[in-house]
Amino acid sequence: MRTFLTAVGLCLLLTTSYEAQTPDALARALQKRYSGIKDFSADFVQVYRGGVLKTQSREEGKVSVKKPGRMRWIYVKPERKEFVSDGTKVYSYIPLDQRVLVSAVPPANEATSAALFLAGNGDIVRDFTSSAAEPAVPGTVAVKLTPRKNDPEFEYLVVSVDPKTLQIRALSTLDRQGGQSTLTFTNLKETTGISDKEFAFRVPRGVDVITNGQRN
Repeated sequence: MRTFLTAVGLCLLLTTSYEAQTPDALARALQKRYSGIKDFSADFVQVYRGGVLKTQSREEGKVSVKKPGRMRWIYVKPERKEFVSDGTKVYSYIPLDQRVLVSAVPPANEATSAALFLAGNGDIVRDFTSSAAEPAVPGTVAVKLTPRKNDPEFEYLVVSVDPKTLQIRALSTLDRQGGQSTLTFTNLKETTGISDKEFAFRVPRGVDVITNGQRN
């Protein structure tokens, strides 16, 4: 769920190179670009290291995002998982567990900075401070974004982008348990007119449905 709320989004096609720009200038350019993107899809690889249990994992899948507030993360390796937001409710489904967890999308005054941004209600310049960072992918440029208000999910995130197009290539976060998660993206597509039906979750037969902690 942490990845579901902190991952994805920053993307319009610019032709200026941003390799020599300051972190603040890069953050402003990212915000301008993201404001013009209506939807986004990509293949992703997620690598997680560290944390309290010193775990290490690698997962693969596909993600789709449509503003405002719609997201679908489908993990396909090593096991299938789905995290879907239809703009009103969030559905978490792990087939091996045979249950679906349902919760309401948090209101703006309770949502994290990253969640607001991904939902189309946030602003990088307003909600984060910017500083220099090492990119997670060779040939990209990066900016470190630290929430201006204390965020319960993560300490900061680093966005790595193509220096000419500002298209997102990777997103890294450091969580409050000391774990680092890095998402790298390929096969990116932007503003293709993704249907709202893509974000309609259908509860599989025979699974338990738990809404806000209560079994239906």
